[in-house]
Amino acid sequence: MSAELTDAGAVEAPAAPATLTAQSRLVIALLLGSTFVVFLNETIMSVAIPHLMTDLGVTASAAQWLTTAFLLTMAVVIPITGFLIQRINTRPIFILAMSIFSLGTLVCAVASGLPLLVLGRVIQAIGTAIMMPLLMTTVMTLVPPQARGKIMGNISIVMSVAPAIGPTIAGLVLSTLEWRWMFILVLPISILALVIGWMKVENVTTPRYAPLDVLSVILSALGFGGLVYGLSALGEGGSEQLVPLWAALIVGVAGIVMFVIRQIMLASKDRALLDLRAFLHRNYTLSVSMMATSMLMLFGTIILLPIYTQNVLKLDVLQTGLLLLPGSLLMGLLGPVVGRLYDRHGATKLLVPGSAVVSLVLWALTLVDQNTSVWAVLAGHVTISAGLAFVFTPLFTASLSSLPMQLYSHGSAILGSIQQVAGAAGVALFIALMTLRSGALTASGAAPIDALSGGIRTAFVAGAIISLVALVLAFFVKKPADVVGGFHGGH
Repeated sequence: MSAELTDAGAVEAPAAPATLTAQSRLVIALLLGSTFVVFLNETIMSVAIPHLMTDLGVTASAAQWLTTAFLLTMAVVIPITGFLIQRINTRPIFILAMSIFSLGTLVCAVASGLPLLVLGRVIQAIGTAIMMPLLMTTVMTLVPPQARGKIMGNISIVMSVAPAIGPTIAGLVLSTLEWRWMFILVLPISILALVIGWMKVENVTTPRYAPLDVLSVILSALGFGGLVYGLSALGEGGSEQLVPLWAALIVGVAGIVMFVIRQIMLASKDRALLDLRAFLHRNYTLSVSMMATSMLMLFGTIILLPIYTQNVLKLDVLQTGLLLLPGSLLMGLLGPVVGRLYDRHGATKLLVPGSAVVSLVLWALTLVDQNTSVWAVLAGHVTISAGLAFVFTPLFTASLSSLPMQLYSHGSAILGSIQQVAGAAGVALFIALMTLRSGALTASGAAPIDALSGGIRTAFVAGAIISLVALVLAFFVKKPADVVGGFHGGH
């Protein structure tokens, strides 16, 4: 399976340098720090919803838009970032992304009501959506292949730990301060990153100018936006939605199908908004597939554990945040270590034991009830976090390293888009199964806490079964040889 680049006007980027320069290290460190800050906001609102309902006098379904609007905007914007990164230089696109994020944070900090707060979250999400593909593309361009694992280990901190500790930080802030301090504290950090980037970030890519296909943008927005909206609505129970759940899912699936057909048509002219020829590379496809299942399990677990600890074990928000903090920190600490192991031993030797550990913990979580020890939950979360650390870093590295350089921006945008959809699907699946099973047990006469425990166990059974798919895929993902140019598949 192969395809050739036929457009004679395409510019092929130079190969990655043999060593990582001090300037490159500074640029990557700045991008890592900035991306960590913006990704923290993806889940920081989850535990603030009850406070906002009281302070702003709104319903739960209305307040939930603070999370839904953020995820929806991410899903719509990320597919466009492959186009933007190819056509705008590194420094101006960094300045654009951090300026947009800082503006959104300011709007949230001064918001007097829910509509303005939702608008601020949308603006934040636009900046967030640009930052992650920019970071991945820059790292793949600057870092020599033999050192990518270590740097991707640092990126895994951003991708997995920042969203995981968002609720913990929010719980700490809300225990002593009002909700707007979640944004007031972030604003000076984002502005500082913007100023340093303005002075220090250098251009590391060669822009290619081509017309923007407006139809692709529309189909992308309808497809990814509709799918994430529908899955988010399913995760919230599907009630009081602006668009019916079934309609959003149909529009989403149809939009993605038409988007894919459109990109295949445009690829031969090198005009695709999102170049799907990345999937011609078997190792990339396997890595992305395993990433999707892993993100589904991560976000499903992130959403379910706080519900279990607060409503079944009767811990408060702060106690729950502190309970989940050690595992999140461990995942971050292991990232660079796993990256070095990847550089030395490759992907398979890390992915197989990592995914096996994740699967074992998910199967263990199918046994939880109101009598389960808090210490057992803590041990389980720490263990599954360690397992996921051995999964994410090799997958980030193996996926993009399987591509030629001209596909780095598209490959990272595809990866980001699939992560958003998989995360929304994980939340929707786990919550829907929990709700359905709890309702059935309640109808049969079970006590509320027993019904909820049963629903949570059912959701974890689904996650455990899905984990077996990831375990099988782990045996087939390899550390690719260095790929410089061309669109040949099979790496």
